[in-house]
Amino acid sequence: MDADYRLAFDLAPVGLCVSRNRAIVDCNQALCEMFGWSRELLVGQSFLVLYPSVDEYERLGKRMAPILNAKGRYADDRIMKRASGDVFWCHVSGRALNRAAPHEAGIWSFEDLSAVRPVKAELTAREREVAARLLDGLTSKEIGKTLQISHRTVEIYRARLMRKYKANTTADLVHKLMAGA
Repeated sequence: MDADYRLAFDLAPVGLCVSRNRAIVDCNQALCEMFGWSRELLVGQSFLVLYPSVDEYERLGKRMAPILNAKGRYADDRIMKRASGDVFWCHVSGRALNRAAPHEAGIWSFEDLSAVRPVKAELTAREREVAARLLDGLTSKEIGKTLQISHRTVEIYRARLMRKYKANTTADLVHKLMAGA
């Protein structure tokens, strides 16, 4: 059987892209539709255009590098930004093509989670990061270590999230984040 890899890439049911130094070298139609950009506008762009803020782009890049270096792959759920400015939950997974230089080149997949996890509250960059780690099941101390902030600071952000989502417990907050309630 002859495989047409370009056709498979272009028609994959999830967003795919090839990156070099955190810039988009190529992307498929699903990624363009998910983010609301044309391929012509995305190719050559920094991944920064897909993030809600510069801080999130920079912090996540720093956090991913040692994991990509050690394991060669990385995955998480995070809030991303469409061309329209709307934010949405997205599952992102990728592989470094050279573990020694993790951002040098990679292949990434993006899955839109907004149908099952809509973003219902206006969140700051840090609140989005804390929310994503809560969904990973991390404790305040683990989140603090991951984000390089104190666990007490994490607890302040968690309390803000609980107020915004009208949650009584952390478990209730996680449920509401998952359901987009």
